[in-house]
Amino acid sequence: MKKLFILLSTALIAIVLSACSDSKEASGSEKGKGEVIKLTYAFFAPPNTFPAIQMEEWKKRLEERTNGQVEVDLFAGGTLLEANNMYDGVENGTADIGLTSTSYEPGRFPLLSISDMPSGYKNAMVASKVTADLVNEYPPEALENFKIITTFATEPAYIQSKKSISSLADLKGKQLRIAGALAPIMSELGAAPVGMSQAEVPEALQTGIVEGYVSSREILKDSKLAEVVGYVTDYPLALNTFIAVMNQEKWDSLPEDVQSVIEDLNAEMTEFTGDYLDNHVQESIEWSIDTEGLEVVELSKEEKEKWDGKLSDMQKESVEKLQKEGLPADEYLEKMKELIEKYNSTERIIPLDMEGRE
Repeated sequence: MKKLFILLSTALIAIVLSACSDSKEASGSEKGKGEVIKLTYAFFAPPNTFPAIQMEEWKKRLEERTNGQVEVDLFAGGTLLEANNMYDGVENGTADIGLTSTSYEPGRFPLLSISDMPSGYKNAMVASKVTADLVNEYPPEALENFKIITTFATEPAYIQSKKSISSLADLKGKQLRIAGALAPIMSELGAAPVGMSQAEVPEALQTGIVEGYVSSREILKDSKLAEVVGYVTDYPLALNTFIAVMNQEKWDSLPEDVQSVIEDLNAEMTEFTGDYLDNHVQESIEWSIDTEGLEVVELSKEEKEKWDGKLSDMQKESVEKLQKEGLPADEYLEKMKELIEKYNSTERIIPLDMEGRE
């Protein structure tokens, strides 16, 4: 009888321990499933703009590849942070990730100011790959306390105006909006640059504060600006470089498998955005010509040589100045030229179909 009691007691203890173990495993399993990492991602322009399209794609790919372990909340249109406080807002934790154009902060990214100048980029894909490579090789000092998530660029900007501009004489004194860090380019060509965000442009055009603006051409359709401006001068000017950054502490807190996915997405999103923008620019121009009667203004050979000479001299002067300040500007310029030649030779350019248009 005593032996039977001992056997029953042992069996009972085993059952209890097994139940406790199963409970702990179930609890641990449920806890693992419930641990969702939430990230906030801020941008200053509306959701339909190409950088915001990039945000949507980045969110989609990250969430899919982490099997729902990560969820990203997007805040476009300046709903969380504006252009002028984007990086500061990410640093202080207002948003985990922020995206803005470096040209909105004059003086903060000196080497990028060299590659943002007119340099012969074929299209947005080339510009994006070149700037991404340069940012990887020459990380901006201003971003040393951040984790860079991705880098991309616009196509070269073009003058888009109410009146036709086909010469330096036409350009003289014209009030044109341009991103702050790029204003010297328009001053060099004789215009009167006006610093303001792209979001302010429609009202500024309507009220006559500006007579046009300098931007990549997808904005003609995205912001319906082709309804206000009637001309695009066919001369490629400056780039706008965009860099998305994550709060460093947030980055350090992420599991290695999630970090690995984000690292993989860096170059992917550079290519995705360049390709998307080049196709979207083509669509925008065709829509503007067909729907709003936009005219593309060509420069004469002689006039183009004048513009080329002024801007080439300006870039050289900028490089010399930064080199004297102790920055590797000469090396940066040579690397930039090497990358532009490399990517211009491998990336296709989408021709604008003007057949049948006046």
